[in-house]
Amino acid sequence: MRQAEPPERVGKPSSTAARPVAGILWMVLTGLLFVCMTAIVKYLGLAIPAPQSAFLRFAMGLPLVLPMIWPILRARLTPRQWGLFGARGVVHTLATTLWFFAMTRIPLAEVTAMNYLNPIWVTIGAALFLGERLAARRLIAIAAAMLGALVILRPGLREVEAGHLAMLGTAVFFAAGYLIAKRLSGELSATVIVGMLSISVTIGLAPLALAVWVPVTLVQLGWFALAAVFATAAHYTMTFAFAAAPLTVTQPVTFMQLVWAVTLGAVMFGEPVDGMVILGGAIIMAAVSFITWREAMARRAAAAAVPAAPV
Repeated sequence: MRQAEPPERVGKPSSTAARPVAGILWMVLTGLLFVCMTAIVKYLGLAIPAPQSAFLRFAMGLPLVLPMIWPILRARLTPRQWGLFGARGVVHTLATTLWFFAMTRIPLAEVTAMNYLNPIWVTIGAALFLGERLAARRLIAIAAAMLGALVILRPGLREVEAGHLAMLGTAVFFAAGYLIAKRLSGELSATVIVGMLSISVTIGLAPLALAVWVPVTLVQLGWFALAAVFATAAHYTMTFAFAAAPLTVTQPVTFMQLVWAVTLGAVMFGEPVDGMVILGGAIIMAAVSFITWREAMARRAAAAAVPAAPV
């Protein structure tokens, strides 16, 4: 679904600088897989309510969670951790529902372009709730990203639809979920965090889906299963990309998702190609890439400032 859920970084630093081409290729494939999953959901969402679509997407992925059950049980979660997982499940449930709703209301390209706002809200949330400092360069990048969003929405020049508002809410809720995951990542393994997310969101979506449930066919269930496969494969290829190359290399490549979305939207759904959406997405992506580059430079400078241990 979305790049709204960044995976944990894997791989050693020495390997990240050695294979930038591999990282770029893995990230290109990641974008294509995510957009294919989005296209399936959009196609099915024309006949199935958004909460039910979201529930079926996660429910079809539950077999992939089975190997994670034992690590979750061994983790012996504290009441505080249970609370954080519950809060993350709530915000991710809301984000997923809004995202599925938006896909049936606005073009694929607009969904994809507005999804690029997620890291911007994460940056703002980290400053407000985690005490991270917002330097002038970050503030400029955030302002540029908001300008990109305005280019996409063009309030006053065209009607801002419910799907656009849903995507704004999606980005905020996904960012909140990521900030909670950041707190948990220092305490628990990625397997536990991912597994608990899948379980909690499936549970959270169940009552929403039941409230609007419509009959589904075996063919539709098969499509949802394929969407789950695409989403899982995308998270794996994204992890491979992060292991092969630094974020400063892979982050700009995510703009290819917008290219795939424009192409699939035009071919599969007859959606017109909107140059302003592409321009707005490019502005947001440039801002996100700038923030990523600056953080990488800051980490490199901090590492260089640490004196070497005596031998």
